[in-house]
Amino acid sequence: MAKKDKSEYIIQAVSHALDLLEQFHGDVDELGVTELSKRLKLHKNNVFRLLATLESRGYIEQNKATENYRLGLNALELGQTFIKQMGLLRQAKPILEELVKACNETSYVAIFKEGYIVYLDVVETDLTVRVVSRVGSRLPCYCTAAGKVHLAFMAEEEIDNLFPNRELRGYTPNTITDREQLKAALKQIAEAGYALDDEELDLGVRCVAAPIRDYTRRIVGAVSLSGPSMRFANERIEQELIPLVLRAGEELSTSLGFHK
Repeated sequence: MAKKDKSEYIIQAVSHALDLLEQFHGDVDELGVTELSKRLKLHKNNVFRLLATLESRGYIEQNKATENYRLGLNALELGQTFIKQMGLLRQAKPILEELVKACNETSYVAIFKEGYIVYLDVVETDLTVRVVSRVGSRLPCYCTAAGKVHLAFMAEEEIDNLFPNRELRGYTPNTITDREQLKAALKQIAEAGYALDDEELDLGVRCVAAPIRDYTRRIVGAVSLSGPSMRFANERIEQELIPLVLRAGEELSTSLGFHK
């Protein structure tokens, strides 16, 4: 049996919807139904139905003042996902390797997803005593350095929505379990520009993390160093590890188009 050409599987309505989305490029901010109808060579009723469908899914939104349409937030988030998962990983690897060369501790790059931190990549130390790799794991954001970096730059309302209960689960005696205490700690993190995990998720493990921002100035990830507490003394963290992580965060942010 002859194999069908992929073009035979194309769904025309999906193709038209993508054509519509692609009209919003360059300096084009908003377009009306009439203009889109001309550009796409489609009847206004068809264009309106496409717009209604895309609007219901958050990929298009209507400016109520002009009645024109523009890209919705989901279109931005889709692009950001690509940047985070492809651009971020590609750019992060050599920087993680340099971090490990500089201090011989395990380095990670992580992203925030639905209230959890997900580690995307790791470069491990060659020392015998090390933390277990958690690439792909979903860890609670409020007791990890990478997670607190993300939370520190969120609005209070977002934090309340993430943690509707005042009391949070304690993983160790060091875990911050009170939501208001967490908010106070997050304010200090936002001012300092980095976060620490002082045995808050696992006893005997300390971490330090810095944010990664993209060209929109939004935090799209975190870079961190993790290791046993016996090697992460306060003096070493302050004098060596924090400067290294901050520099790595800045390098990664710059590579993603961030400018101060």
